[in-house]
Amino acid sequence: MGNIWETAWEHYDRGVPHEIPVPDQSLYFLLKSTAEAYPNQTAIDYFGATWTYSQILAAAEKGANLLAAAGVKRGDTVALALPNCPQHFIVFYALMRLGATAAEHNPLAPKSQIEQQLGRHGGKVAVVWEQCAENFESIAESGGEVFTVDISAMMPVHMRAALKLPLKSARKVKSKMRGPRPDWAKSWDQAIRRQRRIAEDVPHAEARDIAVILHTGGTNGIPKSVPLTHQNIWANSNQNTFWVYKLKPAAETFWSLLPYFHAFGMTFFMVASVSLGACQIVLPTFDVDLALKAHKRRPVSFFVGVPPMFDRIAKAARKQKVDISTIKYAISGGMPLSRSIAETWEDTTGHFIIEGYGLSETSPTICGSPLTPERRHGALGLPFPSTHVKLVDPNNPDVEVPDGEPGEILVQGPQVFSGYLDDEEATKNAFHDGWFRTGDIARNEDGFLVMADRLKELVITSGFNVYPSEVEKVLEKHPQVKSVAIVGTPDDIVGEVVTAAVVPENESQMPTLESLRELASQTLPRYALPKAIHRLEELPRSVMGKVLRHEVRRQILGQDSPE
Repeated sequence: MGNIWETAWEHYDRGVPHEIPVPDQSLYFLLKSTAEAYPNQTAIDYFGATWTYSQILAAAEKGANLLAAAGVKRGDTVALALPNCPQHFIVFYALMRLGATAAEHNPLAPKSQIEQQLGRHGGKVAVVWEQCAENFESIAESGGEVFTVDISAMMPVHMRAALKLPLKSARKVKSKMRGPRPDWAKSWDQAIRRQRRIAEDVPHAEARDIAVILHTGGTNGIPKSVPLTHQNIWANSNQNTFWVYKLKPAAETFWSLLPYFHAFGMTFFMVASVSLGACQIVLPTFDVDLALKAHKRRPVSFFVGVPPMFDRIAKAARKQKVDISTIKYAISGGMPLSRSIAETWEDTTGHFIIEGYGLSETSPTICGSPLTPERRHGALGLPFPSTHVKLVDPNNPDVEVPDGEPGEILVQGPQVFSGYLDDEEATKNAFHDGWFRTGDIARNEDGFLVMADRLKELVITSGFNVYPSEVEKVLEKHPQVKSVAIVGTPDDIVGEVVTAAVVPENESQMPTLESLRELASQTLPRYALPKAIHRLEELPRSVMGKVLRHEVRRQILGQDSPE
């Protein structure tokens, strides 16, 4: 396993094994076994309305029957575009029961992005939030079925009643949650009420069948679809729960604030929470005040999030004098965790926070710091159990680099996917001799991986990947923009700020940040919109004419402040 492994083991918490069990069943059996072991344990708390594991299992089996009636069978793909809500959880496990694939989409993504993703996976059925239903009209036009979900339908009765009041505040909240259902769509919430549980003789998926498709830019910024098997996801869930081995079955409460369509949210909240028989506090959006209110009602013990979440919750808890010391276990992922945020969190809770590292292609976690005094803030961490990691020369991946020298992270393990959806060339480029090439550059420091650089020029803001070329293509259409480069500039809260370096078409007329954001918002998700703008006289380029983004970033950081 190499020197990284041999050194890393010395820093493992004593209760963490070197290898984990690799499951050989469908994820459906994870929910089924938990529901049988803890039938009356609360699985979901949604604004105070609760469902036990036996109720969730029954709903998932009814949902499977509904989807089967819509023509879904084992091996088919179904598009999901939902915020976190009980229906999302239920539909996910309904698909796991059918042996169908859940293609997870960001419900706030623009239509153009959704259509590209639908084109790659070819799903003929979709279950989506009312507010984004129009983005899935092509499925209905091609003869498929689209079900819409009312995310307020499973709120407590008094809260649903309040949304109907003729008050401005009620109308404002309702407008954020509800949307019109098109004539060509059906109501999931109405249809599932009439269903029976699916017959036991309907065949199940096998462990190596595709369970989920996530959408990513992969390692080079070109949009791709990542298929993950039941085994990939369940194995990574085991790796994470064995890493935090002190979590107790049927005794934990998770804050499920990361979106289910995000790789970290999917594995930790859709799967790991179920494996532990934990209760999830579920909210459709990240709202600090609502999260703390729910925590006061049902104290949280485990929280997985991105650094800005930890920063905002710790500060709000201090301001509101809310005790969050029950959160004994905290894992940050998606982007580097700054020392200042880590220290604030640990001072506020009295417990450790650790950093994890991974990619959608690895289900997602590869490594993490130990939940012990040996944790290292700012480090990616130690390779996980059953995970083989090596650092190589990115120009010659047959050559491993010496300890302390930067090298590309290559990984093998049961959580690593086998290739991109319908993209042989991208898959070929992503692997070398059976090892997945992450595209990230790190150093081995005494068994801990420490990020040195990115092989590609992604901007990671609040845990989301932003691909500069995609943003640049949009902003180049602005009439006042002659040329533009997108880079990330450091920020303690969100990791990196999406920053536009602009050469104006007319020297006397610089475009405003607001006009750039307005243009970009028509085709890009909100997290990809530029949040800062700098004026450059010209963009630095190589002799081949390629924009040197690292040089752009250096120039920007040398300026006093954004315009």
